[in-house]
Amino acid sequence: MWQLYDQLIETIPKDVKINHIHVGPTWTIVYAGPYCGFAATVNERGLSLPVFDGLIGVDMQSAAELCKSWDFLKASAGTAVVNAYCNHPAAALSVPGMEKTQNAFFDYAGAVKNKKAAIIGHFFNLERFLTNAASISVLERKPSGDDYPDSACEFILPEQDFIFITGSAFINKTLPRLLQLSAHGRAVVLGPSTPMSPVLFQYGADELSGLLPNYLPVKQAAEIGRGYVKMGDFGQRVRLRKEMHSTKSL
Repeated sequence: MWQLYDQLIETIPKDVKINHIHVGPTWTIVYAGPYCGFAATVNERGLSLPVFDGLIGVDMQSAAELCKSWDFLKASAGTAVVNAYCNHPAAALSVPGMEKTQNAFFDYAGAVKNKKAAIIGHFFNLERFLTNAASISVLERKPSGDDYPDSACEFILPEQDFIFITGSAFINKTLPRLLQLSAHGRAVVLGPSTPMSPVLFQYGADELSGLLPNYLPVKQAAEIGRGYVKMGDFGQRVRLRKEMHSTKSL
């Protein structure tokens, strides 16, 4: 189950060191040389936010190992390091099949027409675009209204045509199993926490939709970390489809 994580970690450079990290209630942001990356801050127990000064001066690959931690605050920091490298615009835009997009949700609106769709974690904007679907099942760790509890994934996902999975599932370690359960449908991993790496295709993802951040201003890290600024204002939305990547890699 760790193969996905280990394979991504192996791609991270050892010769670049972490020089700044900010953990906000919404986003964790990491700076390392020319790289800057972020991931959702997963803090399900409502703990006090750590500072992680001990990561300053640590090489990126070693820091990225934290994405495997069961302390999800540490895992958020490790995922931000992974994303700093995998989602670096210069590198990511050279990946065969990587497409710039203004809003991939428009594409999904047509694709799910008369199909069964499941969404792991609420994406209210996405749900707004999927009204043509035959059915929409939302699975949440803390369900409300018509949501299903996340444990229902074992029963619901194998029956879906489309499965939309939040990138933060990488942080809480549910992503590998969710991808396995989605093998009979089209699995889309999306959101700013998504590592935009074709490595995920080897483990069941069919499509990735995320954000390639610009170098976020350090002086605005606290404001960005609180979620007061739209991340889309600081980067380029992109989409990577397995079939396009495979075709253009030939």
